[in-house]
Amino acid sequence: MAKTILFPTDFSTASDAALEHAAALAASSGASLLIVHVEEPPLAYGGGELYYGIPEPDSERILKMLEDVRPKNAAVPFTHRLTMGDPAGEIVRLAEEEKVDMIVLGTHGRTGMTRLLMGSVAEVVVRRAPCPVLVYRETDSRLSKAGHAE
Repeated sequence: MAKTILFPTDFSTASDAALEHAAALAASSGASLLIVHVEEPPLAYGGGELYYGIPEPDSERILKMLEDVRPKNAAVPFTHRLTMGDPAGEIVRLAEEEKVDMIVLGTHGRTGMTRLLMGSVAEVVVRRAPCPVLVYRETDSRLSKAGHAE
């Protein structure tokens, strides 16, 4: 049975950095990557009207962005999947459905009020995933290696 690493992307720099780790793990273990983007549905308000906020890229554009997410190592096999729903829930559902061996995802490393208000996809995935999860935390480039602001 072929090994599969699920790699969710939100097209952020944190995702870009995590992709390199996912690809390296796939290459060293002979696994393929399942590269996934979860499109969040628009918010519905009390009267049933939909609120889209700032204009979202259309599905064709999102699909093109997803197709551009690929490992630099051409020897790593991969497939793309575009799905809609709650990101954490969809990542866990796909991991179960596809019987993946591991999930590798990037996180923005938000803390405090931002994390409280926005929630943490990575935290939910870690708690609910049916397989090991590697979370790659994006570091703040303004911090030196000692962890102090420059």
